[in-house]
Amino acid sequence: MSGRVGDLSQKQEEALTQLRERIEDILPQLPLQHDHFLLRWLRARSFNVQKAETMLRKHVEFRKNMKVDALVTEWEPPEVITRYMAGGMCGYDLEGSPIWYDVIGPLDPKGLLLSASKQDFLKRKIRDTEMMHRLCRQQSEKLGKVVESITLIYDCEGLGLKHLWKPAIESYGEILTMYEENYPEGLKRLLIIKAPKLFPVAYNLIKHFLCEDTRNKIMVLGANWQEVLRKYIDPAELPVAYGGTLTDPDGDPSCKTWINYGGDVPSSYYVQDSVKVQYEQSVTIGRGSSHQLEYEILFPGCVLRWQFASEGADIGFGVFLKTRIGSRQKAGEMQEVVPSERYNSHMVPEDGSLTCADAGVYVLRFDNTYSVVHSKKISFTVEVLLSDSQMQSEKQFE
Repeated sequence: MSGRVGDLSQKQEEALTQLRERIEDILPQLPLQHDHFLLRWLRARSFNVQKAETMLRKHVEFRKNMKVDALVTEWEPPEVITRYMAGGMCGYDLEGSPIWYDVIGPLDPKGLLLSASKQDFLKRKIRDTEMMHRLCRQQSEKLGKVVESITLIYDCEGLGLKHLWKPAIESYGEILTMYEENYPEGLKRLLIIKAPKLFPVAYNLIKHFLCEDTRNKIMVLGANWQEVLRKYIDPAELPVAYGGTLTDPDGDPSCKTWINYGGDVPSSYYVQDSVKVQYEQSVTIGRGSSHQLEYEILFPGCVLRWQFASEGADIGFGVFLKTRIGSRQKAGEMQEVVPSERYNSHMVPEDGSLTCADAGVYVLRFDNTYSVVHSKKISFTVEVLLSDSQMQSEKQFE
């Protein structure tokens, strides 16, 4: 049994009846009260009535605290989000569900987070989600059948290291968590197109925010992605840029009237110099000294990601690859991978990443040898990011 109206087992019918009785006090506060809506919450909790009830009650509080209804009708996001937050709704799939496009490549996560609050991003995503579900209800009335979920297309062309910036991943995780907790069963399928080699590493960073049911709806398409999209979407509802025949009224094949393609955020929008970060470690480097951190990379394609800040003055930093394993080497004896230079990380915290082309021992070197007077305190976080397949291979070595 699918757990949907018309396809319920006796136990599922009983769970639906019990849930309706138990939430009678909050039912008027929900956006919908029919069985189709309540069953979404039951399916999300495997028809455990207690868990579904708890989830619904939390959702009512969420709607109240975030003033969800007012977000759709009254709230306007900051101009920088409207202009530079990539994505948009465009067309309907063959079953009448709205289609949302997320365009990753041109997104400037650091510029956006320096220009608006995380709360504004959360509000924008809530508003977009609510508007999509309102479209679902309109489609249900228009087509005479229940439409309750959306098709999501992730255009990953141009996905790069800038998108793996830790504060951006954390913010995106908060948005995914909000969606999972408050819009269960709202996703029909997620089609990922033009995924680069870096995609498995990026996906591994966010997959733990997704429930198993959501992960099962993800399809990573290959070179024939346009052909696959046309299996789910009529060409007339699909932009020319994505393999269909739909254009803007002015003939634009990318349909920029409906899909925002973002771009680099001008610094004139910035309202802060940096995003606050909690660092995992700190070290004091004496005058005329350096400090080296070693990380063994077992597989090519892993990503080294670092963030650091210094107190009082600048610090030198570079990344090297050891040419002799098992012994300490000076910088001049190693292969320079990221050229060493001085960073004003006492003024603006530094963050960066590197896709490791080769396996080996990589050395992150903080350089204070040029300072004859001052020692430097450095706070830092360093991570090695793996894809799923790399993690499985690593377990075999344990």
